[in-house]
Amino acid sequence: MELFVTYSGGVLSNAVEEVAGGGGARPGFGIKGWDHWSGILSFENTATVSKRKKGTHRNIVRSSPFDPIQSPLFFYPSSYGEHKYGIPTLRSSCKSPVFFSDYWEVLKEIQEIFRNSTALGSQSLKYMQRNADSFGGNFSVKKRFSYFDHREDGRKIPCGFFKRFPISNSDRIAMEKCDGVVVVSAIFDDHDKIRQPKGLGSKTLDYVCFFLFVDDVTLKGLNHHNLISRKSKEYKIGAWRVIRVSSKHLYENAAMNGVIPKYLVHRLFPNSKYSIWVDAKLQLVIDPLLLIHSLVIKDNVDMAISRHPYYVHTMEEAMATARWKKWWDVDALKTQMETYCEHGLQPWKPKKPYPTDVPDSALILRKHSMDSNLFSCLLFNELDAFNPRDQLPFAFVRDRMNPKLNLNMFDVEVFEQVAMEYRHNLKPGGSNVGPKIKKANSDLFANGSCSKCEKYLLKMWGESHD
Repeated sequence: MELFVTYSGGVLSNAVEEVAGGGGARPGFGIKGWDHWSGILSFENTATVSKRKKGTHRNIVRSSPFDPIQSPLFFYPSSYGEHKYGIPTLRSSCKSPVFFSDYWEVLKEIQEIFRNSTALGSQSLKYMQRNADSFGGNFSVKKRFSYFDHREDGRKIPCGFFKRFPISNSDRIAMEKCDGVVVVSAIFDDHDKIRQPKGLGSKTLDYVCFFLFVDDVTLKGLNHHNLISRKSKEYKIGAWRVIRVSSKHLYENAAMNGVIPKYLVHRLFPNSKYSIWVDAKLQLVIDPLLLIHSLVIKDNVDMAISRHPYYVHTMEEAMATARWKKWWDVDALKTQMETYCEHGLQPWKPKKPYPTDVPDSALILRKHSMDSNLFSCLLFNELDAFNPRDQLPFAFVRDRMNPKLNLNMFDVEVFEQVAMEYRHNLKPGGSNVGPKIKKANSDLFANGSCSKCEKYLLKMWGESHD
C-alpha cells in the first residue's frame, strides 16, 4: 500500500490519500519515524482508521503538498559542505504529534486571512522614535519596566531603531513588499551555513519570502565559495534573499546583531502578517504555510515556540549559561537574574498556564498581532540591556507584560521533526560570546551571594517554607 501525505516532514498530515485503495483523505495518522536524508517517512495509523483496517502498519510514504517543488532550490559546490555536522534527533517518535491540514485548503485559508487582516503588521503598535548613540536606546531598568503594562492605547514604546539599521535601500524596499509570511534567519561572523528549505509546495514561494541577514565576514565566506559575486548589488541563494548588514555600525557582539532580525522582524517587515524565525543552524523540512497554520492559526495564538528539552526554570538556564560559558561575564549574568528576582521572577510551577519557563528559541512562529509585537519589543529591550541570551528574560517578560501573550509552547519532539539541526561552523578559539572577563567564576552564585534570588532558589529546590 502506497500513501501520499500533504507534507514531507517529521509530523504527518491529517490529510492522507490512499492511492492503492482510492479511499480519499484519511485523517489520524501519526508520526513513526523520519529520515531527513532520504526524505522517507514512516508512520503508524491511529484508532481513527481502525474501523477499516485493524492493527498498526508501518509503511513508506511520499511527499508533499501536491505538486511539491522537487528540483533542488540551489546547487552548492562540494567545498561548501552545507550538510556537514548534522545532529541526529534524540527521539524517534512524537508523543503529541501535530497534524497538518491539506496544503490547498491551508493555502486558501491563508489567502483569505491576508485579504482581511487589517489588524496584523507592525502598525498595531506605536514606536518611540529619536536619535541615540545606541541602536536599542540604552534605557534604565525603571524605564524599561514601565512599558510592560500596555493597556493604555496610543502610548509609544521603545523598540530599537534609535540608530539606522544599515542595509541598502533596494533591500529595504524588497522587505517592505513582503506582505504575507516571511521566513527570517541570520548569519554573523560566518558562524553557520546557508541551507535551503525542503519540501516547499508549488505555490509557497508566491506567498512566503525568505530573507537571510549577513555581515561582511559571512559575505566574504560566501564569495570565497563562489555562492555570490561581490560585484552584484543584490544577492540571492536559492530561496533566500541575502541582506548585507554593515554591522560595524551596530553592536560589537555578533550574536546581538542577530537578535535584531530575530525579535524585531515585525519592524523590519512592517507589512508581513506572519513570520518564522529559523536559526541558521536549522534547515526547515516542513512547508512554512503548514507550520504557521498548524502551530499558530489553528490554535489561535500569537506565538508558537518549542519547549526546552531539559530545563523548566529560568535559573536552570542561567546557571547553565554561566557554567558552559555561553556568556563570559558571569557578574553581569548575576546582576540580570537578581534584577528579575527583585521584580517578581518566580520559578516555574504546574499552576502556571505554560508548560515551562524556558523555550528553545531556535524556531519562533509569530502572528504579527499587537500582543506578539509588544512581547518582541519588550524582550529585545532586555537583550539590549544585558546580553543576547534570549531564554533568560523570556519568562519574566511573558509573565509580567499586560495584555498577556497567547502562547503555544509545543513539545520538543515536534521541533526535532520539523527542522534538521546542524552544528555551528567550527573555528579556532571558539565564537565570540561576550566580553572575556579574567578569572570569571563559572558559578552564578559563588560564595553564597544570592540574596535577591534566595527565595527563588529555595522554591526551585523545594526547600522553601513559604
